[in-house]
Amino acid sequence: MRILTAASLMLPLAVLSANAAERRPYGDVDLVIELGAGGKLVPSFLGSKDLLFTPYPIVSMSYFRLPGVFELGGGPKTALNFGPSFRIIGERDPNDEPGLAGTRGLDATYELGVKAGYEFNFDAVYGAEVLGELRGAFGEASGVVGSFGADAIVRPTQQVELKLGPRANFGSSGFTGTYFNVSEAESLASGGNLAAYDAGGGIYSVGLKASARYEFKPDWFLNADAGYDRFVGDARNSPIVATAGSENQFTVGLGISKRFSVDLFRD
Repeated sequence: MRILTAASLMLPLAVLSANAAERRPYGDVDLVIELGAGGKLVPSFLGSKDLLFTPYPIVSMSYFRLPGVFELGGGPKTALNFGPSFRIIGERDPNDEPGLAGTRGLDATYELGVKAGYEFNFDAVYGAEVLGELRGAFGEASGVVGSFGADAIVRPTQQVELKLGPRANFGSSGFTGTYFNVSEAESLASGGNLAAYDAGGGIYSVGLKASARYEFKPDWFLNADAGYDRFVGDARNSPIVATAGSENQFTVGLGISKRFSVDLFRD
């Protein structure tokens, strides 16, 4: 009788333990964050055919748990990644580009917001991800900007992860107008080389992004990515792009990062 009682007590404890393990995919860890830095070649300004080197931070969070309140993250079949999103668009100097003669110079624009991605892992090798970014722009341009897309994921080894997928970039009219509008005064100052133009907001470019990630030692990663975007709609038809710039935009980057797992709450 004692044995039966002990077993009946241990069974629900085992179920609770299993449920707790399912709810805590990283064990006793409460925070999993990745930090790093890298460098990128990006268009010197939005619409430019020339590339400029710029540093960039790597910041992402894949798991966070506040005991007894909530848990964000994923288990073995799914994974949620989220964190801050940054972008800097360089200044535009008409003295550096003959095709921009007559236009006003533009200072740099800074963008800050959030990004999130959700992975579906079909098995140890193949997966897919949907992702998006939303940022507020300030500096020369103001407004709301962002992107959305999806990736196919292949992991040929435990250390290597490859991603490829489409992207779409969008911006409010206040943002797109800064880079694609041509005022009447600018048109006159250009000697008629640039026609007056008023661009609306919405999706301004679409393209592809590829990335490769190599874990060269535990929790240390080498990250490489490349992207291609092509202006569409009002942005593509802007004289800034058609006459002075390029409708094709390229980026390439390389960085290093480290994953940190932290037990914040000793419960």
